[in-house]
Amino acid sequence: MLIAKGKQVTLHFALKLNDGQVVDSTFDKEPATLVVGDGNLPEGFEALLIGLEAGAKNSFVIPPEDAFAQKNPNNIQHMKRSDFGADLEIEVGLMVSFADANGAELPGVIKEVHDNLVVVDFNHPLAGEELTFDVEIINVTEA
Repeated sequence: MLIAKGKQVTLHFALKLNDGQVVDSTFDKEPATLVVGDGNLPEGFEALLIGLEAGAKNSFVIPPEDAFAQKNPNNIQHMKRSDFGADLEIEVGLMVSFADANGAELPGVIKEVHDNLVVVDFNHPLAGEELTFDVEIINVTEA
């Protein structure tokens, strides 16, 4: 059975940066199972799976615009130190979470800390990265 929208797919995958660093992988644990089109994978990743079948092994290079997008400078916010809890130890690299206008969680990474100013990057951590997506299709069934 070929992978198509609405099919359930069990697969192993590895997501790697250009330098070979593995960001995520299931090859050393249980495979992942998802329904194509359910939103668990970005559309750019799903599109690469369409037409594959059980037993297929492939490696794809995915440009940023088909993965987690390019970095958006508008997603880098300059915030007042007082916007953070007084008991929070703010440091570069710390991931913080805020609620957006709809109440959804919006994670960001602190990039700079100044006396009264904190610079937070709300871009996806993999935004702007070209990624290698290695896949091994284990099974394809009806969802």
